[in-house]
This record gives sequence, structure tokens and C-alpha cells, in this order.
Amino acid sequence: MLTEFTNLPDDARIWIYQADKSLEADQVNRIEARAAEFCAHWTAHNTPLKSSYKVLHNKFLVLAVDESYNQASGCSIDTSVRFVQELEQQLGVSFFDRTQVAFLIDEHIYTTGLHNIKDEINAGKIARETLTFNLQAQNMAEFHQQWLVPAAESWMKRYFNA
Repeated sequence: MLTEFTNLPDDARIWIYQADKSLEADQVNRIEARAAEFCAHWTAHNTPLKSSYKVLHNKFLVLAVDESYNQASGCSIDTSVRFVQELEQQLGVSFFDRTQVAFLIDEHIYTTGLHNIKDEINAGKIARETLTFNLQAQNMAEFHQQWLVPAAESWMKRYFNA
């Protein structure tokens, strides 16, 4: 059961997928059309899930479920993963490459590999206050409060305290 993303409660469960490249407008349109269809029919044990999606910054796909309505089951979560994998195949994009870290620098998305983080911090490309995207947010409250966080307040803080 598709609902408006902005109408989901703070405890709605979310999953954030980061594309390995910037999505073109036609790719975003295809994702939005497919995600709307997916959410409209997403179920857990044949019971509708109150769900939604959002494509952000031409880079991120967020799927969400209001579990106060019906809880997502392991099988329904597996179904959503298969849905995202189908998008990957159709669009030639990877949503499961966790070796890339995205930052918001001068209103543009900058992505670098995990293995480059320390060098880019030392070179000044990434500063303590450089905003990074928190892909680990588990619910809408965390998403709203911690979607963009300064690098020094993320898992990268160890590189700034050394």
C-alpha cells in the first residue's frame, strides 16, 4: 500500500541504497515508476505493507515501511532486495557497492572509495565539517536527524582524532 513518504511516522523502518554513479533523469523516472508499483503491492505474508520510497540527490533510493500498520517480514525484506537487484540489472547501476562513501561538498555529491578516505582527509579534500550521508539510518527519525552528518561525527571520526 503506497503512502506519501512525508506521512510516514518517525518509527517507520527504512533501507537506504546508494547508486554507484549519479542517476540520469530517465533512470530516476524509471525508478520512481517501478518503486511506486512495488510499494503499492508490497506485502508481508499476503498482508499489505504501508510503504513508500524516495529518490534523493539522483544517487540514493530509500524504501520505507510503517511497521505500526503491518510489520515487514524476512520474506518481504528479501522481496525488496530482489526489487532493488532488478533495478540494478535494468539500469546498469549498482546499489550494493558499500565500498563508496558519498559526501555533500558545495551542494554536489562527491564519492570516493573507502580506501581513499584517510588520504583525502590528510590532503584537506574532506574536512571535519564535510557532510557525509548516513546510510545506516534505521528509521525515519534517524533519517531526518542524521541523514547528513559532519564527517567527524560519523564512523570516520577515528581519522580526525588521530
